[in-house]
Amino acid sequence: MGRNTRKRRTPLATKAIAASAALALGGGGLIWANFYASAHESNNQSWGGNQTKAATASVATISCPDVGQKLTNVPNQARQGVAMELGNLDRQITEAYNRLASTRQAQSNDPSFVQNSIVGPLKDKRAATIDRIRIDIQRVGGSFNNSLKQLAACTTQSANQTTAGGQQQNTGGQQQNGGQQQNTGGQQQNTGGQQQNTGGQQQAGGQQQNIGGQAGNGPVAADFVDITKVAANVQGKPVRGNNASTGTFTTRCGVNANKNHNTDNVIVAPGVTNGAHHLHDYVGNQKVNAFSSNQTFLQGGTSCQNQSDLSSYYWPVVRVQDGSQDFDQNADGGGKEGNVGKILTPVQAQIKYVGSPASKVVAMPQFLRIITGDAKTTTNGLANANAHWSCTGFENKVQLTSQYPICPQGSKVVRTFAFQSCWDGQNIDSANHRTHVAFADPASGVCGNGFKAIPQLTMRLVYNITPPTVQNGQVKNAYAVDGFPEQLHKPATDHDDFISVTTGGLANKIANCINNGQRCA
Repeated sequence: MGRNTRKRRTPLATKAIAASAALALGGGGLIWANFYASAHESNNQSWGGNQTKAATASVATISCPDVGQKLTNVPNQARQGVAMELGNLDRQITEAYNRLASTRQAQSNDPSFVQNSIVGPLKDKRAATIDRIRIDIQRVGGSFNNSLKQLAACTTQSANQTTAGGQQQNTGGQQQNGGQQQNTGGQQQNTGGQQQNTGGQQQAGGQQQNIGGQAGNGPVAADFVDITKVAANVQGKPVRGNNASTGTFTTRCGVNANKNHNTDNVIVAPGVTNGAHHLHDYVGNQKVNAFSSNQTFLQGGTSCQNQSDLSSYYWPVVRVQDGSQDFDQNADGGGKEGNVGKILTPVQAQIKYVGSPASKVVAMPQFLRIITGDAKTTTNGLANANAHWSCTGFENKVQLTSQYPICPQGSKVVRTFAFQSCWDGQNIDSANHRTHVAFADPASGVCGNGFKAIPQLTMRLVYNITPPTVQNGQVKNAYAVDGFPEQLHKPATDHDDFISVTTGGLANKIANCINNGQRCA
């Protein structure tokens, strides 16, 4: 998703991104530099037995501008139609990526194949879809920015361009430019460290090339780092002011042990089946899918111990790529779209609301939607990344955004999320699902002009994961978060979704608890 000018990334996220990029350059010897190895060199550590290392930096994925994040003013009457068309754009990218992955022989025979047979036709489809978005908006009297038509064209990225979240780190005067690197007088630096093995294989004769992972679309060795080799990067929190709201409210909603899953996303793609193109865990509200409405939420029941908490908390599942499959191996959003391996249920899922260091908070409005993080950072860049990966015993020292941690024996993998805690006071959603909420200033904790502090939702998910191993540039028994297939399972694509639904005055009780400095559950 695109840049939100109101967003200020938390100090934790900022440090985590910088540390992840720096570690890619010197992270414990986990990156294998022999990118130009012989195309016939056998590698017994690869998935599927004897395979071969990639010999050239061929196209790894397709990068398309995120139209949805540019649509900041869509009339309510047009939002359903626009959401359907945005879903079509995601489907078109998925289909183009799948064609890219299945035509390696043709690509090796014809250098113009990708442009002529995949990227060119994709541009035509996107142009038609963007024009339908224009029609939907103008039909109800809205205005359409014609410059959005320029977003129809897509580009391609090679494997080294997608390393460490798809964006080069700002170093020595470089500019971050939407996931591509622009040198402005500084020295170019690859956040993946060195040119790396694509993590997958291109067999002799030009057969299909994999870009890492069990399904051929990631992760790769450079996506992992030994956390014990990482320098501390967690910054202190803002100093609490005299008017700080210091309480907490914990809601216990389980770990999705009942396996409530789907591949929809009712916030981003209402009315679109498989709108997420990846699988979600759901806790809290039990009746959430693409076709749910506010009325549905009120009737949905909840997995939370507090039956007044009907909120929906959902996140992409984590899978271990150990050669196993799960129930959705032949399904859309699952194996058909590169999301493979055994689905891991968290062993802990802590959901806690916390206060503001600068002010009291107002109650969350009913049906408020918030998305934190960006599912498309591999092609969008890290502007809206808000992923935090760590290990038990290291959480207060190290948080990673663009690499997965390899935890020491006895330590568990931890995903944490800190949602936007400032609300515009008017809207429960926005056209791009971002501009109605924002992060507080990372130094002071103060919300921007026109925004009010609300209870900040924080989530902590803990997993039992056997540590992956990296040998000869290959990662074995990798784990990865589900995602859009063209995003290559990068850790920076992690994200979390929330819809606030409460009854019995619970929203006010949460705010009062936090404002009064209490510890409530």
